[in-house]
Amino acid sequence: MKVGMIFECGPQGADKQVAEYLTRQLRADATISPVTLDNKANLLRDAGQAAKQLLADGCCCVLILWDLRPAWPEPGGKPCRHAERQTVLDALRVAGVANSEPVHLVCVQQELESWLLANERAISALLSTDAHPIKHRRNKQPDQVIQPKAVLVAYFKKARGWRYDDKVDAIRVLKASPIDLPRLRQSASFTRFEQKLLSC
Repeated sequence: MKVGMIFECGPQGADKQVAEYLTRQLRADATISPVTLDNKANLLRDAGQAAKQLLADGCCCVLILWDLRPAWPEPGGKPCRHAERQTVLDALRVAGVANSEPVHLVCVQQELESWLLANERAISALLSTDAHPIKHRRNKQPDQVIQPKAVLVAYFKKARGWRYDDKVDAIRVLKASPIDLPRLRQSASFTRFEQKLLSC
């Protein structure tokens, strides 16, 4: 099964790494065809044409993933999931992708790190040592954390004096312990990702 995925990051971006890893855990039969559009502005503008090409290349479905909270928020600006969704839908329409085509939108609320915060066991496993075990509080509403990346930055600094780098550390967190789907499903956006992937 060939699945197309469109990301707002670069080729080595955390979103791509994490989504591909989770896809392999959830759908062993999936082959991923990724398109990286570098940033949200490009994704909102170009996702339609990218999805059209992926479908033409034989993908049975396409998932378009982006973070609600931009990497560099504008002062006083508040992102709107509804408006961004409509922009992507408009881009799909302009590209000639029919409503009946299997293209699914997944807006991660707030940032990819929301999914990581859902599984505090994995964070603890990565940051702990035999001499200094670390146990983080469970967060049952990870999507409600306004700045999840900032929370992880603080965790890494306090626990190990490390600088959190999403391109390196997001996937390390996921791989630090077995995938805990019940915890990940505490994030509504992860649940949507899982459901749409499994429906392909």
